[in-house]
Amino acid sequence: MKKYDLIVIGMGPAGMVAVGMGTKLGLNVLGIEMKSIGGECLNVGCIPSKAMLKIAQMKYNTDILSDFGLKLNGNVEVVNPLETVRKHVSSQTGESLNKKFSKADLLLEKGSATFVDEHTVEVDGIKYHGDLIFIATGTHPMIPPIEGLSDVPYLTNVNVFSLKEIPNRLTIIGGGAIGVEMAQAFSRLGSKVTIVHMGKHLVPSEDSEAAAVLEESFSKEGIVFYNDESVESVSKESNEFFIKTTKGTFVSDQLLVATGRKPYLDSLNLDAAGVRYDKEHINVDEFNRTNVSHIYAVGDINGKWLLTHAAMHQAMLSLMQAMSQKESKMLNRSNYVVPRAIFTNPEIAQVGLSENEAKKEGLEFFVVKVKYETYARAATTGSLVGFVKVITDDEGTVHGATIVGEQASEMISEWTLAMQHNLKMMDILMTQHAFPSLSLLNRNVAEKWMMTQVTKGNLASLLG
Repeated sequence: MKKYDLIVIGMGPAGMVAVGMGTKLGLNVLGIEMKSIGGECLNVGCIPSKAMLKIAQMKYNTDILSDFGLKLNGNVEVVNPLETVRKHVSSQTGESLNKKFSKADLLLEKGSATFVDEHTVEVDGIKYHGDLIFIATGTHPMIPPIEGLSDVPYLTNVNVFSLKEIPNRLTIIGGGAIGVEMAQAFSRLGSKVTIVHMGKHLVPSEDSEAAAVLEESFSKEGIVFYNDESVESVSKESNEFFIKTTKGTFVSDQLLVATGRKPYLDSLNLDAAGVRYDKEHINVDEFNRTNVSHIYAVGDINGKWLLTHAAMHQAMLSLMQAMSQKESKMLNRSNYVVPRAIFTNPEIAQVGLSENEAKKEGLEFFVVKVKYETYARAATTGSLVGFVKVITDDEGTVHGATIVGEQASEMISEWTLAMQHNLKMMDILMTQHAFPSLSLLNRNVAEKWMMTQVTKGNLASLLG
């Protein structure tokens, strides 16, 4: 039996960080991936979806040229955007990516890893010993128990980018991040899109006011969505899908299911290793250790944050903790705030508490909000839709920030940094922002907060 300092099961974002860092630290590492290095994010998730959204944005830009005093002679024809997406992804994956992990032993596409005991895993009938084991198997699409769904060839994020052409009609079940991103991309590329969504508003995990802005944009673009609605049954006759709801039956050429994620647990045989888990995730402490001290679960599989950047950060922290054996606060997962973003147009980004969450927690706060339309750069570049909203108080503490609008995913980093390092609204105000960057909207929020303090007579105390 071959022995390793570190075995990493799953080489998505978290696993790649663990394997890469492990070899750089001089460890003898085995990386196991039953599909392709990069996991769902790089191969069939974050990266291809953003490539497709970019193509769709370029097509949409030609549709609104008249808003900028321009005219296109002729029409822009949608030819092979999905093939272009696949080319973009293939340039970043496959053998070129595998070479980056040449210092590790790799088991790729040999089947799933199964625990034999707490130090031994088996792949394709061969056993491997690991002094330290990281589980980073991630999640895969959760398919709801809808009548008839299992009998039809539905799409998920796993196979949607394998389509040969843009469907004329597309129905999407689910209005979360994947659902709305794909809805806008396919709609802008020519599909008539209908979303059936169980939540009260699209992107239910996000601020309701931000969701309302996105819904208004979708309505203007002709994307049809039904909130508070569930699918009763699905069937397929000839080449058409029939999706039955209480609002009626929708007929489409393709059906995309985007109803959430569930963990890759079944094949691991965690009981053999004595690792505690439930149907939703593997149980871990603040350092992402399981109850078996040399086995860690990092990324989506521990259920803490289903976000690529969080998974990568967890893998880094956990490997540092495992190597040092120090229970330092610096390595504690919960000491780090986690931003998130949805890459529609307008984008939605969030860090910390939303306004709704702050109310539920009974926090004493007030909201400072600045709309994009109040800023000259936004007005002159056609980026009028959106706002920056910060949850704060008279001390200037940043409890959370919501941004909806162009470059929201970039602008949220400033508020993430502020929360991470306990910076106040006054710190944001006193930081010079390049004009006329959109990030100046962050500074404008801080200025509006400061003027509120002036009217309250608090300026002197803020200046020390």
